[in-house]
Amino acid sequence: MSKSRWMSMAALLLALFLVLTACGGGGGGSAGGNYSGGNSGGNSGGNSGGNGGVSGGNGDSGGERTLSIMWWGTDARHEATQKALDLYTRQNPGVKFKPEHMAWDAYWQKLPTLAASKTMTDVLQMDAAYLQEYVSRGQLEDLSDIDLTGIVDPGVIENLKIDGKLYGIPLSQNAQGTAFNKADLEQYGIPLPHKDWTYDEYFQWAKDARAKLPEGKYPIGDTTTWDFYNYYQTAMGKPPIMSDGGKTFTLDKDLFMKFYQTYEQFRKDKIVPPAEQSAAFLENDPQADPMASGVVMTRGATTGSVSALKQLMPGKVGVVNMPTGPAGGGWAQSTIFLSVSTNSKNKEEAKKFVRWFITDEAAGDALGLTRGIPINPDIYKKLEPNLEAKDKLGKEIYDLSVGKALPFYSPAPGFTEWVDAYKKEMDAVTFGQQSIEEAFNKIDKLGKELAAKAGN
Repeated sequence: MSKSRWMSMAALLLALFLVLTACGGGGGGSAGGNYSGGNSGGNSGGNSGGNGGVSGGNGDSGGERTLSIMWWGTDARHEATQKALDLYTRQNPGVKFKPEHMAWDAYWQKLPTLAASKTMTDVLQMDAAYLQEYVSRGQLEDLSDIDLTGIVDPGVIENLKIDGKLYGIPLSQNAQGTAFNKADLEQYGIPLPHKDWTYDEYFQWAKDARAKLPEGKYPIGDTTTWDFYNYYQTAMGKPPIMSDGGKTFTLDKDLFMKFYQTYEQFRKDKIVPPAEQSAAFLENDPQADPMASGVVMTRGATTGSVSALKQLMPGKVGVVNMPTGPAGGGWAQSTIFLSVSTNSKNKEEAKKFVRWFITDEAAGDALGLTRGIPINPDIYKKLEPNLEAKDKLGKEIYDLSVGKALPFYSPAPGFTEWVDAYKKEMDAVTFGQQSIEEAFNKIDKLGKELAAKAGN
C-alpha cells in the first residue's frame, strides 16, 4: 500500500472515531476524566463518584455537588456528624457528602500529605494548635465574609483572627480554667479560689493553703511546660512567646526568672510536689491524676476536659478562671473549627454548609455535645435542660473565663522542636540538674534561631 493511500485511510478512520464519540453524548469515557465540574458534555447530574478533582464533586457552577469532608473524633462524634450530613442533604437535595473520619493521630498524619498534594477535602475539621500552620502555607480559605452576628461573641471572633482574617468557623465554647478539690479545701478550712484572682493572689493562696494541709498534700502543682508560662507572660501585658507565624520570638527574661524562681522556692517549701512525684502524674488516670488521687488540690482544666475529672471525683470539683494579670488571663474561645480548603472547587457551598453546621437547630440536636459546648448560644439553650452536671461544669469554666480571656496561643509553625526542648530544659531545672538561667539561655537561643529561620 502506498504511503499516500495509508494516510488517507488513517484520516478516514480518525474522522469516523470522532463522529462515534460525539454520538455518545459526552457522558462516557474515563470515570476519572472530569475535573471538579469540568463536565462540558451536558451531563447535568454530574458523576458524583467519578470526578477526579480535589472536592470529589462538581464545582460551584451548578448541578449536583459532592462536598468532601474530613474530621477526627470518637465513634459518638462520627455517628452524630453523619446524622447532620444526612440532614443537610435532605434540606439541600443537590448536595451530597464524601465523608472521612478517623482518630486524632491518624488525622494529623494524613492531613499534611493531602495538603502537600493539594487534595485536602472541601471542608475539614481544624484544631487551634495547627490552624496557624496551615494558614501560613496558604491552604485555608478566608471565611471572614460569613456572617456570624448573634452566633459567636465578637470578642471571640477577634481573638480567632489571623492577620485580620478568619480561617475557621468555631464550633464550640472552650476555655482554660482551674479545677479545685472543693471538698478537701473546705475540710481543711482553706478559702476557695475566687473569680478573677490575680497571680499574686494565686501564689499567696498557695502559701497560705500549705500551712493548713497535712503532709503529702499540696495546694498547687509544679509546671515545666511553655504554655503555662506563656499564660503568665501575656497576663502581665507582654507579647506571646511566638507571634507573626514564628517570625517574632519574645521570651521576657525578667518575668521568666521571677516566675520560675517562685516555683523553685515552692519546691523547697513543699508547696508543690517533689520533681519525681510530679513527673509521674497522669491526668484523668484514677490513681495517677494529681487531683483525683488526692495529692494536689488544684490543676488546670478546660471546658472540654473537666467532665472527665468530675467523673473521677463526683461532687468534689469546683472551677474558677485562670489567674489574671493587668492584661487579663487564660483564654476562652473555640479550639476546634470547620475550615475550607483553598483548593476546593465548591467554596461557596462549603461556606454555606459550615455556617449551617452551627446555626441549624436540628443539626444542633443531632450533634449534641460531641464537639463540646455549642458555640451558638441558642443551640446551647435548647440542649441545656438535658445536660448532665459534668457538662454544665464545663460551661461554668467558660462563663467564668470569658470576661478576662486573652487569645489562645498555639505553637508557631516549625516550633515543635522548641516546645519539646522547653519541657526538657525545665524538667532538668526541677530535678536540680541545671539553673533556671542556664535553662533560659538554651530555650531563648533556640527560639531566636527558629524565629530567624522563619523570617528567612
